[in-house]
Amino acid sequence: MERAMAMAAFPRDFLWGVATSAYQIEGAAAEDGRGPSIWDAFVRRPGAVAGGDTGDVACDHYHRWEEDVRWMEILGVNAYRFSVAWPRLFPEGRGPLNERGLAFYARLIERLLQAGITPVVTLYHWDLPLALQEAGGWANRDTAHRFAEYAAAVVRRLGDAVRWWITLNEPWVVTVMGHLTGEHAPGLKDVRLAFRVAHHLNLAHFEADQAIRAETRNARVGLTNLMTKVTPSQNADLDVALATAFERLQNGWFLDPFYFGRYPEEPVTLLSLLPAALWPPEAGDPKAALEAMQAEATRWVRPPDFIGVNYYFPTRIAFRAGGPRGGLDFLDFVEPPGVERTAMGWEVAPDGLIAVLRDLKERYRPERIVITENGAAYDDAPQPDGRIDDPARIRYLEAHVDAVRQAIEGGVPVSGYFYWSLLDNFEWAHGYTKRFGLLYVDYGTQRRTPKASFYAYRDLIAARRGP
Repeated sequence: MERAMAMAAFPRDFLWGVATSAYQIEGAAAEDGRGPSIWDAFVRRPGAVAGGDTGDVACDHYHRWEEDVRWMEILGVNAYRFSVAWPRLFPEGRGPLNERGLAFYARLIERLLQAGITPVVTLYHWDLPLALQEAGGWANRDTAHRFAEYAAAVVRRLGDAVRWWITLNEPWVVTVMGHLTGEHAPGLKDVRLAFRVAHHLNLAHFEADQAIRAETRNARVGLTNLMTKVTPSQNADLDVALATAFERLQNGWFLDPFYFGRYPEEPVTLLSLLPAALWPPEAGDPKAALEAMQAEATRWVRPPDFIGVNYYFPTRIAFRAGGPRGGLDFLDFVEPPGVERTAMGWEVAPDGLIAVLRDLKERYRPERIVITENGAAYDDAPQPDGRIDDPARIRYLEAHVDAVRQAIEGGVPVSGYFYWSLLDNFEWAHGYTKRFGLLYVDYGTQRRTPKASFYAYRDLIAARRGP
């Protein structure tokens, strides 16, 4: 009874879902006309990915998608967030559409609808066609235009069956890990490039939003980013200012232009305070570059229909005096002792999700917020009888869903929650060493086995329907 009363806080049309992305699960990397992506190239760099793993086969979802939809039916979700692979539809990033690639997604969407599962489609989840990277990638302004063309083509063909569209997944990660720290594809380390990439990603969202709406009046168009609650490690003035600026940089750089027509002020101010750390002298005048970006952002005001929130952990930072220049070397990311952590080393802090949601409500007054990713990796292993008990993941899941409930009761317009992920998969630079799934995947046989958390989430979803 107590759980049923708690679940009553969720709207009746709430989206209960799971999430995946194309490169992490599909495999079939060279089948049916798919072209190479930046990740197909990156995984072949020595040392780039743990164990030398690749996404060539991944979870073989391209061939096993019907089985995976059946698992969703058993789970009881009413929504599924997945991404369309740009290089599967446009092997060169542009040109004629690959009909064989499109047919795969059309079949998947048709089957989802038959099962009563709402498709939520992400257009870009990091798998940029390699041909576009060779022409400059996201640092090339033309890539934003090509993305808008791609978005229009996909919506033109699939838009009658899909209402929920996400343009970009985690542009923060694309910018920082792909172009500043080099941990993700395309593996670059250039602060000037990173700021240009961030600006072009915003341009890509704006142009794709327009392109989608030109194709259909039925679309809800959103943008998903990795968001966090940032706290200073101590109360020193610079630490406090840095924490505020970093939070606004991560959470606001890819939203403020569409709500206010400008980039957030705090990180821009920080640039002027720490130019040597963020912008090496040989990179030119940072103020001039920022002023040019600000001027263009004034034309981008169009709030998304929903804000997608990917939340995993909070961030605790301190200023590193005398640290080396460049990248994020002026920051210390502090890990407090004695806190619960996942196998990724990430702090478990559902209160951080509540803080993020409340901040979004107060700053942007959005019509809808959707938790597009939230989940945890643990060192799952089958027991001798084949069962996979994962009590830590169950605690994580229940605590974060309860955080969403508390946010809704506080007036935050949350419309959905998507657990990451439906099944264990290729976890980027970690390869297959980290398991986030509700379904355990034996990568040798591709057999799927539900973990205890699968059934816990099933019961949680069922409880929201009441007696």
